Amino acid sequence: MSHDETEIRRLVSTWMSATQAGDVAAVMGLMTDDVVFLVPGKAPMRKKDFEATAKAQAAHAAPKFEGSSEIQEVQVNGDLAFAWSKLTVVATPPRRLARQHPHRARTHRVQEGGRQVAAGARRQSLGAAGAAARPVTADSHKA
Repeated sequence: MSHDETEIRRLVSTWMSATQAGDVAAVMGLMTDDVVFLVPGKAPMRKKDFEATAKAQAAHAAPKFEGSSEIQEVQVNGDLAFAWSKLTVVATPPRRLARQHPHRARTHRVQEGGRQVAAGARRQSLGAAGAAARPVTADSHKA
């Protein structure tokens, strides 16, 4: 496993731990300023929107988050990387239980101070478009 892949796995693990601990500041520190979250059926969410939502939840009776992330693949090409994982999240709001099992794709960017998430997307499956895409490997930039 390459150093970059190890760092990406560490970033995902830190994100999961910080989310479960309700540490909004730690989660925000893992994102680039231009991060965009793509959630089916919702408008794109930028960092400031994510932060506002997370802080609003923390200020009230915040839901409790538990979950796991099983990384399925990591591909690194220069200062960008792609990772997808099987994400299981159990969010327990004050009055109900919601469970999600989507797969997640993330793009990572190397910046001074370490690797950060540059974009995230949740999908139930990659579908035909994902299957047709040419995979980028760590050696692709050497050609």
